[in-house]
Formats: sequence, structure tokens, C-alpha cells
Amino acid sequence: MDIATQNALNSAPRASTEQNDATAKSAGDALSSDFETFLKMLTTQMENQDPLNPIESSDFAVQLATFSGVEQQIRTNQLLENLATGLGASGLSQLAGWVGMEARVSAPANFNGAPLTLAPKPAPGADGANLVVRSPSGQVVSREALPVDAETVVWAGVGDTGSPLPPGLYTFEIESLSRGQVTSTGVVDHYAMVREARLAGEGVDIVLEGGAVVPSGEVRALRAPVDVVY
Repeated sequence: MDIATQNALNSAPRASTEQNDATAKSAGDALSSDFETFLKMLTTQMENQDPLNPIESSDFAVQLATFSGVEQQIRTNQLLENLATGLGASGLSQLAGWVGMEARVSAPANFNGAPLTLAPKPAPGADGANLVVRSPSGQVVSREALPVDAETVVWAGVGDTGSPLPPGLYTFEIESLSRGQVTSTGVVDHYAMVREARLAGEGVDIVLEGGAVVPSGEVRALRAPVDVVY
């Protein structure tokens, strides 16, 4: 991770906190202004009420209670926002150790000429399986048989003709077979290097080698880098 990226990560929680503080202050100022306006209206209402038919004290109590409820709701929302910001920063700190590790994800895989480790999972009861490889444009460029009991396989990056495929983001599918017939198709996970962990709107995102971005919650496994030998 370069210095600029590290500085951005370090400043993100601070910038987010400052923004939330500004929002909370604005809401607090608005609440104070609204309360003063409410008191003025309530005083005017009392001064101009019909002496022969005065407003019941219980009505004043209801109005005060209603405004108090709104005030408490605003303060509760501010506390929840601050709590969410704190949890996001904490999650970022914990996931910083993921950088440089290999994450198992189902996002498109960045192929740069080096073999990729895939984790196919045939459907239960399947007696055969095919690996289907799609190019960045979505075209099928390879279909090959896979052992149904393999936890991981190495994809060398060649097409059906045996020629090396160009670099790019490839997607992988697995066709589960029963007596030679395709019974289901599923997405194949792969392992990719984690290059960055960064705060997102609702949590922390993981940036993979090649630029693919996935939520941290979609990482199915994590391992130390492995030298792939084909």
C-alpha cells in the first residue's frame, strides 16, 4: 500500500467524524431554533385564548410531550450515526491486516498471464463437472472437464484451442452433470490478492488485484499468498 493510500485510509475516519459532528451541530441548532419558535407560539396561544373557553392544561402537556419526543428522536439518531461511524473505523482497522493476503471471492478474476487458483463446488450428487470460462465481453472461451472431488484447481489461462488468452477480467462457472446431462450451473470462486481495505457507505470494501471491489462480508476465505505451480 503506497503512502497516499495509507494517508487516505487514515484520514477517512477523521473526515467522516468531522462531517457527522457538523451534521449533529446543524441538527442541534435547528432543534434549538424550533424549540424557541414553539415556545413563542405556545405563549401567543395562551395570551390569545378565549377567557370563557380556555385551553385545557392537558392540551398544553400533550404539545410539550410531542415536541419532547421529537427532540429525543433527533438525539437518538445522532447517537446512532456516531456509533455507525465508530464501528466503520473499527472494521477498517481490523481488516487492514488483510492487505497482502489472498481472499476467496466470486468477483471477476484478473488474469495477467499467471495461473489462477479456482475453488469449484459441484452440486451434491453430481457425477461430473465442467469449468466454463467467459471473457471480459462475456463470450465462452473455454469449457473443460473437472474432477468433482477437487477442492481447488489451477486455471492456466488457455482457451479451447490451447492458445494463451489475453489479460483481462474473466468469470468462471461450473456445470454440474448427471449421466452426461447438465443439471445446474453455479459461480466459481477464485483466490485474489487483497490490495486495499477502505470504508464504504455501509461497511468496509475490499479492493482486489486488478481493481475489482467486493464488500468484506462476501469474502469466503482468507489465506497467505501461495506460489501457484501448474
